[in-house]
Parts: sequence; structure tokens; C-alpha cells
Amino acid sequence: MRIEIICTGDEVLTGKINNTNFGYMSQKLEDVGLSVIWGTTVGDDRKSLLEAFRLATTRADAVIVNGGLGPTVDDLSQEIAAQAAGVELVLNEEWLAKMEGFFTRRGRTMPPNNRKQAMLPSTAEMLDNPVGTACGFALDIGKTRFFFTPGVPRELRRMIEEQVIPRLLARSGAPVSIHLKRFHSYGLGESHVDSLLAGVETLDPSGGVKLGFRAHYPQLETKLTVRGTDMDDVRRRLAPIETEIRKRLGNFILAQDDETLEGNVLAALAKGGSTLSVVETFTSGGIASRLAALPGAEKVFRRGIVARDLAQVLDAVGVTTVATSITCEGSEAVAQAARRQAGATHALAVLVDLDEGADRLDLGGSIHIAIATDRGVEYRLSRILGGRDWVRLGAIELGLDCLRRFLFGLPVDERTDFEKKP
Repeated sequence: MRIEIICTGDEVLTGKINNTNFGYMSQKLEDVGLSVIWGTTVGDDRKSLLEAFRLATTRADAVIVNGGLGPTVDDLSQEIAAQAAGVELVLNEEWLAKMEGFFTRRGRTMPPNNRKQAMLPSTAEMLDNPVGTACGFALDIGKTRFFFTPGVPRELRRMIEEQVIPRLLARSGAPVSIHLKRFHSYGLGESHVDSLLAGVETLDPSGGVKLGFRAHYPQLETKLTVRGTDMDDVRRRLAPIETEIRKRLGNFILAQDDETLEGNVLAALAKGGSTLSVVETFTSGGIASRLAALPGAEKVFRRGIVARDLAQVLDAVGVTTVATSITCEGSEAVAQAARRQAGATHALAVLVDLDEGADRLDLGGSIHIAIATDRGVEYRLSRILGGRDWVRLGAIELGLDCLRRFLFGLPVDERTDFEKKP
């Protein structure tokens, strides 16, 4: 199936907003075995939109149009869709009632211009939007099926996953069951993992499993798209390949599917009835923010200390007997003091000694990690190059991953592809 995505809006065309919707849609389609062949960006102009729709009918079997479903004068998708299909716009009473209920539940009166959002081409199939007022719809323009979706990301994502993808799969004649298995890892680069997993797809000789990757430093997502006649068939095909991937990537797998690194850390602490205090420098509080916002964190996360200056860190935890530079002994003392001060069972200290100078790729930082309990302290020293932001993100991920390893009884000092010799 040949699929095109058309993104609309002057703000998108001029770069005033970052078009994350295209990447999201393309990735989601790829995950279920559907590839985007063309991508088009067009502004809020009637002539340009009509030309884009008509061109798409000459080369695509299905088109997803994103944006232009709002209540204002520059939202043109319904109007141009009707014109391209050669039909009239009509009021969809069902959607009008839903919109009125949307406002009523929030104690508001629906503005008159929102009525425009219930005007759909007469041949359109309504696509539900449970989290907004922009009504999605689908219709045929020529021999091509068009799917119109809202530009608000959270509304788009619900509609793509619940409305558009199932319809596209049905039209493509795909197998009844398609499953996406994901492994999230930290510490191994994409090319390294690609070589480690060479040949795993051949464990399913029928070719029903496709291996793919998505790198988003500091993590790497390894994806298996599995096709089968039903879920039992999918599980049968997936089992030997999943086992082999876990064997080859080993301790570097930190989560799977919808799990997160911080979620698994928090769950392990909660399961053991443990509590945590965190001390971090140069991370902008990245570790605390990833943990403290999670459901249930109020029972586990005791305290977070964030600073750039080591002297401020030492003063905050009440340590006065260590040097003013970051050392192994100083990191361990900070972690233990933070644990005692917060009354926590565990403390994680991630202290970054950043290279001086202008931000550049050969700039790096030495990352001192100390994990303290009442039984002692586990220490690790790492060095990462690549510029300030690279070091900051690496320090956050490395600190959380070391804590995960510690909690699960895995080696904390296992080296990564991103580290240089300290």
C-alpha cells in the first residue's frame, strides 16, 4: 500500500513550530508494517491544498491529512476535501451534539464558530476524537482513501492508533494480527546492536518477523514487528527471537514495550519497601524529575538535591571533611550523608566534573556515581565526550541505569559504547 502524509498549516510550513506529528505518524505506520512513500507540507491556502490533494490521488492508495480541522477561518481541510471530492459540506448532527456535550461538561458554552467543526463532506465517514473538538473523517477522493486528522498531538495520536491504523491495515490486506515488541537499552550504539543481532530474523524462516531500530540518545529502541494469523501464531514466532535478543543484549536491556527505565527503578524500590534520596549536579534535576512525577513516587522518593557547585552540594548534605574537587571518597560521602539526612534506605549521587571551555564535540565530563545503603556504597567513574548536552543526558541515563543494575543485582560497572577511559 502506497501511503502519503500531508501536513497542513502556515506555522508548520514556515518552521515556526516543529513538525513532530509527521515523525510520529510515519513511525507508527512503520511499526505495523506500513511504509510512508511521500510526505508533503502545505500552508493554509485553498489553491495549494487542492493541488496537494489532487496530486496525492495520482500516486497514493491512502493519504493522511494532518491539521486544518479547527474552528477558525484558516482551518480549511473540510472545505477543500469536499471540493476535491465533488460533494457538499453538511452538518453532522452527531458530532455537533458531542461538541456541545464537551463544553457542557466543562461548564462552558460552545462558541458559535465551533459549529464549523461539525461541517463534514456529505460522503465522509466520521472518525471519533474522544479528547478534543476536532472531528476526524475519512472519504474517497477519486480512488484514494483520505483520512483527516487533528493537528493537536494528543488528539492526533489517539485517532491514529484507534481509528486510522486499523482501517489502513484492513485495506492493505495485512494478516489478522500484527504485534510490535520493543526492547529499550542503554549503553550500546545502534551499529553495535545491529551486529550483535545479525541473523535473528532467520529464526522465523517464514519471514514473519522484521527487525528495526530507533536511536534516541541516550537510549536505543530495538523493535520486532511480528505478523501472524492470530496472536497464538504471533507468540509462537516471537518466542525464540525474543529469547535470543535477551541473550545477546543481556544486562543492557533496561525495559520493554511501554515500560521505562525510571518506572522499573521506582517499581523495584517500592517492591522492596525502599526509599530514595538523589543528589545531582549539571543534570538540571533530570533524575529527580523523571522519578518524582511517577504514580507512587510519593511513597518512595524522599528528596532531591540539585546544584552546579560542589561546595553547595556539600553544604546541602552537611559534608565538610572532603576536598573541593569531586573524588571517589567525596562522592561516597555525599551519597551516605544524603541517605542519612533524608532517612532513606538508598541514595544516588551523580556528580559531574565538566571539562572547561566552549561547548564542542570533544568536550566531555567525568561522571561520578555513588549508590549508598546501610551496607555500604557502590561507586562508578565514567567519562563521556560529545558536548554539554550529550554529557548531561548521558549522566542522567547512566545514573538511573546504575541504580537499576544495583537493585536487580547486576554488575554496576559494565562498560558502555559511549564511555571513554576515565
